Amino acid sequence: MHLDNKLKNIAGPVLILGASGFIGANLLHRLIKVRTDVFGTIFSGDAWRLDGIPSSHISYINLQDPVSVKSALHRISPKTIFDCTSFGAYSFEHDHERVHTTNYTSFIQLMEEVAQMELAAFVHAGSSSEYGLNCEAPIEDSQLIPNSHYAVSKVAAAAAITYFGKIRNIPVTNLRLYSVYGPFEDSSRLIPTLCEKSLKGDLPALAGPKISRDFIYIDDVVEAFADTALLMNPSLFGESINIGTGVPVTLAELADVAITCFDLKVEIQFNSAAGRAWDTDNWYANTEKAKRLLNWSAKTKLSDGLKKTRNWWEAYLTTSNFEKLTKRAQPRKEKNSISAVIACYRDGQAIPIMHERLQRVFHKIGIDYEIIFVNDSSPDDSAEVIREISARDPHVIGITHSRNFGSQAAFRSGMEIASKEAVVLMDGDLQDPPELIEAFVERWRAGADVVYGRRIKREMPVLIEACYRAFYRIFSAMSEVPVPKDAGDFSLMDRHVVYWLLQCQERDSFLRGLRAYVGFRQEGVDYVRPERMFGVSTNNWIKNIGWAKKGVFSFSRMPLHLLTAAGSITCLGTLFLAIYSIAVRLLDANSVPKGITFVSLLIMFFGSSTLLGIGLLGEYIGKIFEESKARPPFIRRSMIMRGEIRPSNPRG
Repeated sequence: MHLDNKLKNIAGPVLILGASGFIGANLLHRLIKVRTDVFGTIFSGDAWRLDGIPSSHISYINLQDPVSVKSALHRISPKTIFDCTSFGAYSFEHDHERVHTTNYTSFIQLMEEVAQMELAAFVHAGSSSEYGLNCEAPIEDSQLIPNSHYAVSKVAAAAAITYFGKIRNIPVTNLRLYSVYGPFEDSSRLIPTLCEKSLKGDLPALAGPKISRDFIYIDDVVEAFADTALLMNPSLFGESINIGTGVPVTLAELADVAITCFDLKVEIQFNSAAGRAWDTDNWYANTEKAKRLLNWSAKTKLSDGLKKTRNWWEAYLTTSNFEKLTKRAQPRKEKNSISAVIACYRDGQAIPIMHERLQRVFHKIGIDYEIIFVNDSSPDDSAEVIREISARDPHVIGITHSRNFGSQAAFRSGMEIASKEAVVLMDGDLQDPPELIEAFVERWRAGADVVYGRRIKREMPVLIEACYRAFYRIFSAMSEVPVPKDAGDFSLMDRHVVYWLLQCQERDSFLRGLRAYVGFRQEGVDYVRPERMFGVSTNNWIKNIGWAKKGVFSFSRMPLHLLTAAGSITCLGTLFLAIYSIAVRLLDANSVPKGITFVSLLIMFFGSSTLLGIGLLGEYIGKIFEESKARPPFIRRSMIMRGEIRPSNPRG
């Protein structure tokens, strides 16, 4: 069967973990040519290998974050997973802790999540480095003598695969890859360097003439992944299988092949200092198990593979800088993903425009994203609009609440399932311009933990705008934490800020106040808030007064302090008035006030003061009562993903 047909027949959807790497990128490019249900993940570094891949097929995932892993797996629901994640294979990757965390610890966490899924196949990209010092044509059951941290971590992962496959009955197989070469390989490696030098009529210095390697072309490796996925059965569960040619090629022979293939007239140079510290002289495979279990063997001759690889590099380097196509030149790229949480109520017309504008912004920034529309039981067709968008764009997730709980609950509902490195909160009426996110991201990457939109002007009647401004200044003066003026919910918050905000278990929450309460480094970005694009605002004077009360009574005890102060002042005033009345009666009885006016005013003053005090106490007691009931702040009725509306799991 032709490779393309094999790739078409793999159970889908197909998820490629580590798609920005050499092996993963080749798998993604080959698969996406023949099918649409393919998704690749990235985490850090320059994803140059994924240029031309539609963003809808690329997803961010942090394997060290269980929330990120669970979210991605739940959103894509793959039937086949190709795991190409790895760290430490390059000589310049010295971070031992990251080597073990990436290659083993995170892998265990991933497998525990995978164990709960109905998978057809999980194929792991292992390494021939697992054999370490025992590397001359070992069979898979040979003793493993790892000679580097990288080798130790891959051995540990292989042992875990044996456990999950043989004991836990998970369809997982480990492919121990030998010296794979082909398009998209890191430019610091031997074959890319050889190809680039040969284009200039030269050859690089090689480590030693008698050092041998098992060079295998990438297409053969892709076919090995496809064969493993297609043939997955209990006999493959937990197995490790060598994927190589089984033919040792010395570096002197490699140079001779290159000279012949590329018609070079150069003298071969050798440098014993080249190579990695843990490399051994002879390193090649025994492929009998692959032939027996997979009916697989390498088909591409070294000369043919070199020609294909050199032709690819020749074409690619017409628009690229060879020196920059290596992980060595790429700092680890952090802060590269955002979850946008959109609170929607009566926003059915605005949602498609919001999605289009957000998508445009995220593509412009070049950042991974997910868009979470929270339909707060809107009476319009918002749920159906979100479903249609999610069918076209797998980055879109929808939540529908069982009733209207308010925007604060909607934001919290979205934040609880957000899986990216930062969360942006927005109202669904397009009064929060998505284009401002670009400025938010700049401040975030520059070191800010929270970036909020500061409304320097609102497109609304002057009196209403003045009332808003007055509230923020009064609230800021009364609040016990520094609250930014003219800042609403529209903001970007780093993931660790979101974590602490979600620890605040208030039912009747006021998020912009909680955002200030959790602290961290916060910065504002000025903008003009436009009018609502569609429909009429659901806010009115009564609701706005309610918002003001929620903010004040959630973050300030100033009314109680003022009440205490007023009580103290009136008590002193009453005492002075009593002393004055006694003195007047004793000194000049005829000047004592007559009639009931004076007494009535005193009664009215103290009576109204008492009612005001009781009212203020009642507001605080009401909040205590509301919080003590411990009702859930929201209830999800359904989730919307990939064009499907699914009942929400009541257990989360």
